Amino acid sequence: MASPRVLTKRGLNRALLERQLLLRRRRLPALKAVERLVALQSQVPRDPYVALWSRVELFRAETLSDALEERRAVRMTLLRGTLHLVTARDAIGLRALVQPGIDGVIYGSSPLRKAVGSVDMDELFAALRGWLEERPRTRAELVKEIATRWPDADADSLGYAMYALPTLQVTPRGLWRRSGRSAFTTMEAWLGALPDPAADVETLVLRYLAAFGPATPADAQYWSNVPGLGEVFERLRPRLRIVRDEDGRELFDDLRAPLPDPDLPAPVRFLPEYDNVVIGHKDRTRIVPDGIPRWTDVGWGSVLVDGTGAARWRLVETKQDATLRIEPFRRLSREERAEVREEAARLAAFLTPNPDVRIEVRARAATT
Repeated sequence: MASPRVLTKRGLNRALLERQLLLRRRRLPALKAVERLVALQSQVPRDPYVALWSRVELFRAETLSDALEERRAVRMTLLRGTLHLVTARDAIGLRALVQPGIDGVIYGSSPLRKAVGSVDMDELFAALRGWLEERPRTRAELVKEIATRWPDADADSLGYAMYALPTLQVTPRGLWRRSGRSAFTTMEAWLGALPDPAADVETLVLRYLAAFGPATPADAQYWSNVPGLGEVFERLRPRLRIVRDEDGRELFDDLRAPLPDPDLPAPVRFLPEYDNVVIGHKDRTRIVPDGIPRWTDVGWGSVLVDGTGAARWRLVETKQDATLRIEPFRRLSREERAEVREEAARLAAFLTPNPDVRIEVRARAATT
């Protein structure tokens, strides 16, 4: 039997960029791009729009906003127990698969773990469903209801139980250039459907590899927080491509997924504050350079230059003006700096109607 192909770090980088639509923008519908990427992180409402702008040719933010308003897409607790934007179809198909991972976060690391057992949890979940289906509510509003119903309990901690339910965040929050309360309701109330109990975890793994591979089971588990994926990978082994990285680690891959030439040039790309391309692997070195352990701080997006993180960015707006501020992590060549500025100007035109946005490249950001 022939030895598995060895992929360099640059080869893995180019494979990831190609599958993430970051080597070249593609002309495809916004929701098709969302499904191809499985889900888009959405803790910051603007993030999915920036993520798609960097990937989809001629992307119009209104098309995604309309899909949210028409309930063809939703923002819900999903991968790693964090808020993601998915199509309505994937909301129904994925939620049951990632429920064990959500439970691990909610019961293992959220304040809820301190309060479990202080009330009857079945009664609590039934009450939460009733309140959420009566009308969309914020967590703060649910905490007040819990405190009234169980005055001797730790209502604030118990309020985190809402995230263990199949809930989603309602519009207008998440719509383009609009805002609203962070209010939730149940999937059944909003979409008229419950999570699909027959959803297949093998399909989830295959979709992950198509969007993030080649990868290890640990990578997929890190991305999804779903336990026990090693067994799933082993079941799928006969259907997968097996390669190795430069350290000899075995990587699994979708047989049909592309492995582009490592020498392909990679254009500058601006990523949102949270983007799964950066959190898609336990070992991030294929896209995050050594020496940048924190990657970006809260409020900052990241900039890929030649396929890897080279700077961070943020848009600072006032009533009078707007500045798109860029802080490199390393020294940029004259050509790189020019390309960063050009792409920054395009991003600024997308993000704000202000026609006079300043593009400001500041001193290098700290990397430790």
